[in-house]
Amino acid sequence: MSTPYYLGIDWGGTRIKLGAVTGEAEFLDQEIFESPQNADIDGVVDGLLDWTDSFVKQIGFPPLGIGLGLTGPVDPELGVVLLPGKVKGLEKYPIVPRFKERFGLPTRAQNDGVLSIYAEKYAGQAKNVCWAVSVTIGTGVGSGVMLDGKILDDPHFMFGSQLSHLVLDASNDQLCLTGARGTGEMLCSATALVLAVRSGLQRGIPSTLTEPYFADPQSIDFRMIIEDGVAKQDRLCCDELSRWTRKVGWLLVNAVHAYSPEMIVLSGGATLASNYFLADVQEHVNTHIFRYPPGQGVPIVVSEIAEHAGVLGAAMMMKVYLGNL
Repeated sequence: MSTPYYLGIDWGGTRIKLGAVTGEAEFLDQEIFESPQNADIDGVVDGLLDWTDSFVKQIGFPPLGIGLGLTGPVDPELGVVLLPGKVKGLEKYPIVPRFKERFGLPTRAQNDGVLSIYAEKYAGQAKNVCWAVSVTIGTGVGSGVMLDGKILDDPHFMFGSQLSHLVLDASNDQLCLTGARGTGEMLCSATALVLAVRSGLQRGIPSTLTEPYFADPQSIDFRMIIEDGVAKQDRLCCDELSRWTRKVGWLLVNAVHAYSPEMIVLSGGATLASNYFLADVQEHVNTHIFRYPPGQGVPIVVSEIAEHAGVLGAAMMMKVYLGNL
């Protein structure tokens, strides 16, 4: 007998991931495609529909439902509803109706940060807790929140997904797409660290990355900063990592004060370097949170399913939605 499954789709900035996931959060199959960069939105969605059709035919039978992971505030019955200027054409595009029309299956969408807490609750680090926050740190910052075992929706499609838009430093000059300055997105993403290091290089601060920077500024990415800078005790890279780490620490202090989690789960590309900053972030949070009983810290752990969180979360969302618990 064929194993029933849910189809999870994670639409990231550079890649689109598809996964056939059982109700026990186990993969039957998965594929990854490069996100088209120059096609219009209709062309991108047409391609995604075709990839999905081929993937389902490869499995041999249809899923119980389809879950879509997208960035920004997401209407589960439509798609992204507010993402000004970030992905051309995606805002208010009816991607969910197009999937329903093509496949005739239950389909819902959700913010990718919120899906990360679905993944951690049903397949990851948060399986044994009822209060948790997941934070994804990559090109941007995303979040998901579980309160008393429930992942809640709200009328504005933004519950728990907006940790990145909390203002950490209103005097900072970096403008966020929200219209605020000095938000978590602007100060705590992997991109924020990259831009800070590039700024130092441009200002002539000596570094092991000076030569590659002036040969190609875009070559200075998060991985290079860690592997060719921090790992070699480069002063600029280590100093900026320390400053960035404190900002991440303050963001997580805010998360504790807002949601009172038993655990914080970090994921995203930045966690590949967690051995360089996790202990400092943990110490910062434990030192600065106002919490009862006093002195009780909040464990901060790295996701064990980070590469698969979007797909797993989308699939588990559909399992919950269809009542198959």
